Amino acid sequence: MTNNLNTLATALYVTTDDLLKERPHLAPDRPPVGIAPRLSDAELLTLAMMQAMLGFTSEARWLRHARAHLRHLFPYLPQQPGYNKRLRKAAGLLRQVTRFLASSTSVWSDDVWVVDSTPVECGRSRETVKCSDLAGWAEYGYCASHSRFFWGLRLHLVCTLQGLPITFALTGAKADERETLLDLLATDSDLLARHPGQTLIGDKNYFGRTFEHELAEQTVQLLRPARKGERERPGAPLFKPLRQVIESINETFKGQLDLERHRGRTPGGVIVRVMQRILALTAAIWHNDATEQQVLRSLTAYDH
Repeated sequence: MTNNLNTLATALYVTTDDLLKERPHLAPDRPPVGIAPRLSDAELLTLAMMQAMLGFTSEARWLRHARAHLRHLFPYLPQQPGYNKRLRKAAGLLRQVTRFLASSTSVWSDDVWVVDSTPVECGRSRETVKCSDLAGWAEYGYCASHSRFFWGLRLHLVCTLQGLPITFALTGAKADERETLLDLLATDSDLLARHPGQTLIGDKNYFGRTFEHELAEQTVQLLRPARKGERERPGAPLFKPLRQVIESINETFKGQLDLERHRGRTPGGVIVRVMQRILALTAAIWHNDATEQQVLRSLTAYDH
C-alpha cells in the first residue's frame, strides 16, 4: 500500500462506506421521501478530510480546486451552500468515524495519555465580538503559552503519546480544564471501561485533591508537575520531554491543519470545522499505522 493522499482518501472512503452499510443508523437523518443525494456520506467525509489536510480554509476555494483536480475521485461535487449544510448535519458521523479509525489503530490501547487545552480564536475586532452568532459561547480568555488574550473557544484534547486523539471537547475560553476533563470522562463512560488503569499526564492547571480523588475513583492516575509550594511529585524528570508531546500535537493542529483559521461563524460551523481537522489527523495516524510508518503523526505524505 502506498503512502499518499489519494491512497488515504480511498482507504477512508471504503472504510466509511463499509461502516455505514454495517451501521446505517450512523448516517445523518434525511426525510423518508425525497431526492437521494448524489454525493454519498462516505464521499462527503473523504472530501472534508482532504480539505483540512490540504489547508483550504475557504469552502468555495476548496470546491473550485476539487472540480479542477479531483473529478477522478468525486464525479459529483455540490455547490458551497449545499456542501456546508451537508457537512454541518454530518457532525455526528464525523465523530463516529473518527472514533472508529482511532480504535482501529495499534496505539489505541496505550496506557498513557496526555491532556491539555489550546485556544481556538474566533474573532479579533470588537464588532465581531458584538455581532457574532458565537457570542455567549465564545468569550475572552488568556493564553499563557503565548502571553496573549483572545476571544474564542478552547479545544480540550486527550491524546496518546503518538498524537492520536482519544477524546475532545470545545468550551468557552474560561472553562475550567479540570471540570471539562471530568465531564469528558463522565460523558464517554465506555472509554475508561475499555482503558482501565490509565496514566494521564497534564500541566500544573490539573491540580486539586478533590479532582485527583475523582480521577482515582475512575482508575486514572494523574501525573503533573508540582505547583509552587508543593513537594516534588512522582515522575518529575519525565514531564519536560512529555509536555513537548502535547505542545507538538497542538502545533500540528495549528501549523499544519490551520485550526485557528477555521472561519466558522456559528456554533455548528465551528464544531464541524474543528472536527474536520481531528478527523484528518486521526485518519493520517490510522493510515500511517496500517502502512507501518515510523512516525505516526507525520502529515508530510498527505499535505501537498
